[in-house]
Amino acid sequence: MAFHHIQYYFIVLLMATFLTTHSNAELTPDFYNDVCPQALSIINTIVRQKLDFKPRMGAHLLRLHFHDCFVNGCDGSVLLDDTPNFIGEKTAKGNIDSLKGFMLVDIIKAELDKACKGPVVSCADILAVIARDSVSILGGPSYWYQVLLGRRDARNASMKDAESYLPSQLFNLSQLVSNFESQGLNLKDLVALSGAHTIGMAKCSTFRERIYNDTNIDPDFATCLQDNCPLHGGDDNFEALDFLTPQVFDNSYYKNLVSKIGLFHSDQELFKGDGSESDMLVELYSRDSDAFARDFKASMIKMGNIKPLTGNFGEIRTYCGKVN
Repeated sequence: MAFHHIQYYFIVLLMATFLTTHSNAELTPDFYNDVCPQALSIINTIVRQKLDFKPRMGAHLLRLHFHDCFVNGCDGSVLLDDTPNFIGEKTAKGNIDSLKGFMLVDIIKAELDKACKGPVVSCADILAVIARDSVSILGGPSYWYQVLLGRRDARNASMKDAESYLPSQLFNLSQLVSNFESQGLNLKDLVALSGAHTIGMAKCSTFRERIYNDTNIDPDFATCLQDNCPLHGGDDNFEALDFLTPQVFDNSYYKNLVSKIGLFHSDQELFKGDGSESDMLVELYSRDSDAFARDFKASMIKMGNIKPLTGNFGEIRTYCGKVN
């Protein structure tokens, strides 16, 4: 009898060790090499076809990954539709009018499941890969980096958490730093990742306050924007986040900040001309595209490692918009 108790104890101990090891598995770039080696090439082909037709989509795909990772980690929760059990992140204030690309994610997921003969690639990993591919396609080889993989998908989402954790375009520098630090990201990560605003568009309603009330702005730039964004009305009129090369992923975003023509208040907060550490990083990236590419890629990998679900946590969704 005692022998059976000892045997049972060791079985439980072995299972606990197995679960602990696999639940805390680290992300790795070759996660799908054996189970679905064609996965990354399938994703890249579909993203490239889409961006060749509609380059603006690249900003949306990049934004999906950001907004996923900043709310309870990189777990695909941003893709979940509302259910009777929870109100998801899609309808949060920072997402409802700005997040797009969900249909393309569904197309990619369906193609992957077909090629891999089942739900092998997680929705969270799809978001990480399409963000990298968008940056690389729109910016060239210098912006390509190895994505770490092995994330699993969350089984819930929270609109309340999205509204608590996502940064606002109205934030000042200290608020931005605090927001990023809460995610384990530092000032260099903040300045480098903000370079994502070198692509994409923004609605008048998101930058109106800046062009009428801010002082840290080129006056001619403000006046020019007021034609398309009047004090009243025109909320849905668009402007490019980067006026120099709006559909190319490069370092011109930082050149804009040095010239005080950043579109968002939060963007211009990174450069005030006071010689701060943030100023020095902006100036470095504005004159050295290689430095920006290097730091952006490192920060993207770091951001992609925010609280991922691995091992036995979460699931691999069959459809990215709902739990299995």
